[in-house]
Amino acid sequence: MVLAAVGQICSTTSFSHNLAQCRSLVQKAATAGAKALFLPEASDYIATSPDESVSLCKPIHKSPFVLGLQEDAKKYSLPISVGIHEPSDDPKSKRLKNTLIWIDQNGEISPRYRYQKLHLFDLELEGKPPLKESNSTEPGSAILPPFESPVGQIGAAICFDLRFPEVALSLKRQGAEIILYPSAFHPSTGAAHWHSLLRCRAIENECYVIAAAQVGSHNDKRISYGHSIAINPWGEIIAELGGEKGDEPEIALADIDLEKLTSVRSQLPLKRRT
Repeated sequence: MVLAAVGQICSTTSFSHNLAQCRSLVQKAATAGAKALFLPEASDYIATSPDESVSLCKPIHKSPFVLGLQEDAKKYSLPISVGIHEPSDDPKSKRLKNTLIWIDQNGEISPRYRYQKLHLFDLELEGKPPLKESNSTEPGSAILPPFESPVGQIGAAICFDLRFPEVALSLKRQGAEIILYPSAFHPSTGAAHWHSLLRCRAIENECYVIAAAQVGSHNDKRISYGHSIAINPWGEIIAELGGEKGDEPEIALADIDLEKLTSVRSQLPLKRRT
C-alpha cells in the first residue's frame, strides 16, 4: 500500500500565486509521506479570455511555473502530475494545448508522459454565457499508453475526457491501474455529474480513479466545482475535498492498495465480449 496526495487549488492569471499554492501542497504531500502528488488541470493559470490565455502561455522549458515545480519535485524526491497550457506547434495558431505532464522525482519531464486533452469542453446553458474551450484549445489526437509510477501504472486523461468511457477502457486494456482526470469542472455540471461519472469509470474498469480539481472563483467570469477525489476499484470514495465556495490550497491523502485492485478484478472478472 502506498500513499498518494490529491491536490486542489484556485488558479488565477498570476504564475507566482499559482506556483506558491502548488509549492505549499508539494511540501504538505512530502511531509505526509506521499509517493506522488496529483494537481489539477490548468494549474499554471486560468485566464479571463482566449486572447489573455495566449498571451500568458509559455513553452514548457521557459515556464516559471513548471520550472518551479521541477525544482520542488527534485528537492523533495516527489513525482508531480500537473495540468498546464502549452503553445501550439503552429506558430500562427491562436489556440493552445491543454496538457498533463509528469515530473519525476528527479525533476525531469519525459515527452512520453505528456498527454494532450482529446475532448474539449463546450457548454451552453440557458440564460448563461457559453463556455467554448474549442475556441482557444487544440484537441489532442492520441491516448497515451499507461506508464509506471511509484503508486502504480498510470493512465492519463483530462476533465471532459471523463464523459467518454472508451478513453478509460483503452487505458485499462493497456494495463492502467490508476486513471487520472485532473479537472476544472463547472459547478452546474459538477453538482449533477462529477461523482457519478468518476465512480462509473472506477467501477467499470476496476481501477483507481484520481481527479484533482480546481476550486472557487478564478475571476468574475469563472468558478470551479472543486471536490478533488480519489476512488477505489470497488467505486468507493477514499478521499475527497470540499466544494466551490472554498479556494484555499489543500490536499487529500489516499491509500493506493494494488492488492485490493487485484482482488476486485479476481473476484469480479470483467470478461468483455465486445
